[in-house]
Amino acid sequence: MDLPQNQPHRADVAKMLVHSAFRRLGIAENLLQHLEFIAKKKRKSLLVLDTVTDSPAHALYLKRGWKVVGNIPNYALFPNGSPCSTTYFYKNLE
Repeated sequence: MDLPQNQPHRADVAKMLVHSAFRRLGIAENLLQHLEFIAKKKRKSLLVLDTVTDSPAHALYLKRGWKVVGNIPNYALFPNGSPCSTTYFYKNLE
C-alpha cells in the first residue's frame, strides 16, 4: 500500500495465490473479499491488479466486480518459460 504521495487513495494487489490442492473451495474469493475490506479500512478507494488472461483468477475478478483495463500479449512467462498474456483490472471501492 506504500505508493507515491500523489496516489494515497489506491493500492496494488501484487500477488494472490491459492495452492492447487485447495482450489475451487472459495478460498480465493474469501481472500479477495477480505483484501477489499482491509483496503476500505485503510481508506483506499481504488485497487489495481493483473493476472493471466482467461485464467480461473481472471474469471474470479470479473465475478467480484473488477473491471478490465486491457490485455498485454506476452507480458509474463508461465513456469515452463512460455509467454502468456496479462490482463489488468481495477476496482473502485466507493
